Formats: sequence, structure tokens, C-alpha cells
Amino acid sequence: MRGITPASSATALKHRRRRADVLEVSRSATSGVASTRLMARTLATFFAFGGVAGLAVVSGLEAGRPQSVLAVLCLVALVAGAVVGRWGPSWPRGSFHATVGAAAAMIVTAVLLAPDPVTSLAAAVLISFVVVDAHFFFTSRQALAHLVLAVAGVTVALVLSDVRLGVAVGLDLVLTGIGLVIRRLVLLAATASRDPLTGLRNRRGFDDALLEAMTTAARTGEPLSAALLDLDHFKAVNDTEGHEAGDRLLCRVADAWPAELPSGAVLARHGGDEFSLVLPGTAGPDALALVRRVLDRHPGLALSCGVAEHSSGETASQLMRRTDRALYGAKAAGRGRAELDAVESPAGRAAPGVVGQATRRAVL
Repeated sequence: MRGITPASSATALKHRRRRADVLEVSRSATSGVASTRLMARTLATFFAFGGVAGLAVVSGLEAGRPQSVLAVLCLVALVAGAVVGRWGPSWPRGSFHATVGAAAAMIVTAVLLAPDPVTSLAAAVLISFVVVDAHFFFTSRQALAHLVLAVAGVTVALVLSDVRLGVAVGLDLVLTGIGLVIRRLVLLAATASRDPLTGLRNRRGFDDALLEAMTTAARTGEPLSAALLDLDHFKAVNDTEGHEAGDRLLCRVADAWPAELPSGAVLARHGGDEFSLVLPGTAGPDALALVRRVLDRHPGLALSCGVAEHSSGETASQLMRRTDRALYGAKAAGRGRAELDAVESPAGRAAPGVVGQATRRAVL
């Protein structure tokens, strides 16, 4: 088209990727910030402080049934904090909806059981922990649902506890403001895990996704594979056609590959001309077949790819070293292809069709 230069085309594509990234982050990218391990630690901390704060309030009440029941609720919160802190990191992400909801239900119950309006209001303040959790852990819509349910429950409980409606509404406004601020901070943190050019996750975002996938694989026993993708002769493109052409090529990969990948797969820009891929629930041979299929569908994107399946007891760095080894094997075999690496057999030789250590030494 007339009037469109390569530089302007690259700029337009870059801006489009950034807009798409902003929309994706605002809708669902909290997982880039809140891993299950971090979610468990945060929730455990809030349960612990909520329980201790509740015991402090209860200690000032007159002895009787309300005090005893409230004290039991506080002890339950402390036990829940210990359980979440110990086993929460290995839980499925969806289970935290039930845990956060249970925390809100406990607080509403405490508000209703409190013997006087002041104690009810003191208990209601703890719902701020739930609001922070919801906006830190979940997507915007999910967080909004938790906020509405928590605010509605606390408001009704406060009114039933003879707290003036104006006071309850004032608390609701404070909770809503806290939620908005936390959400903005989460979105800001999420962008730190994104590559500004392609809109994909960056190295930090990939590392977080890989660790979470490894945690899930350890819990479920499902296979897990990873891959490294390297654009062939990328330096020559930059040298001969300019860096704008290189940027366009990177964005083409970022546009083409995600559409070919299964749900749950994470593609990231690992750095420079290199991309990384994690494939939860996919064994090594299947991952290799998938990568080769995508390569065949996009012959204009010349990539060399290394694939490896995670083995039990292997760390993330060990897995990625094997994908790197397979990548060098693909380059040694002529580039524009994918190779699979596997753990060497006890005899010291790799199984047929996989890449060994000697391959990388030959390339280097």
C-alpha cells in the first residue's frame, strides 16, 4: 500500500501488540503475578493475622457464649492459615475461590455473632483481607464477583447487628477503593512480566509459568514439556534490512504461534531472537510433533527448535538446559527443524532420535 513504510508498519504492529497485551492483562493476566505459591503464602498470612486480631478483640469481651463461639472462629482461622501455608502451593488455582469465599463467610458469621455494634464493625474490617486476596489472585470479573458478595454479606450483617446503614456504606466505599488500588497495582506488576514489543511473556513471566506448571505436574502426574525456539539468521536480517524488519519478524512469530498451540501452553520471548514454550500435559514426542507441525504450517518463519520432556526430580534450569542442548542439535542438523532431547540411558548413550551432549560441542 502506498504511504506505508516498513518502519511505520513495524510501529503499527508494535502498537497493536501492546494494545492486545493491555486488554489481555486487564482481563486475565493475574496468573503472571500471583502464582499458587504466592497465593498460598498471602492467604495464609491473612488467615493468621485475622485470627490473631480476632482473638485480641474477643479478649476484651465479657465471658459468655458469643465470646466462646468467636474465639473458636479465630482458632479455625489460625488452623486454616497453617493448612494453606503448608499445602496451598500444590493446590489447583481454582481451589482458592472456595478458600477466599470461606474466609468471607467466616467474617460475616463473626459480624452476626458479635455482642455489640462496635465489635461487629471491628470484625467487618477484616473483610478487607478478602478484598485484597480477590483482586490479587483472580481476574477482574472474578474479583468483582468476590467483592460484591463480600460487601453485600458484610453490609447485611452490619445492619442486622444494629450498625447504622451510613456507617456500613462508608465501609463498603473504603473496601471498593482498596480493591481498585490493588487491581491497578496488579496490572502494573503484570506488565513487568510482558515483552513490550511482542506482547508475549518475557523471561521472568516464562520462569513463573514454568515453575507453576512443574508444581501442577508434580501434583497430577501429567507429563510436561518445554521448548526453545531460535530465529535462524536473525542477525543477518537486522544487518541487511534493519532492526525494524527484525521487529516485524519477531511480531510475526508472536502472532502466528499462539494460535497453533493448545490451551494452557505458554509462549514467551526468552530474549533477543529466542522464544521459549511450556506445554503442560504434553509428553516429549507429542511436543516434538506439535512443534514440527507448526513449523511446517509457517515456512516463512525459519526457526530452529529444541524440545525436552520434564523428568521426575528435575529442576527448571536442568530442563531448560536440555531444551538448549536439543536446540543446538537442531542447528547442527541444518536449522529450520526441531529436535527432541531426553535423559541419557544408564549405558551412557541417548536413545535413538534424541540429541546428546556431543552435538552441542560440535556446533560450538
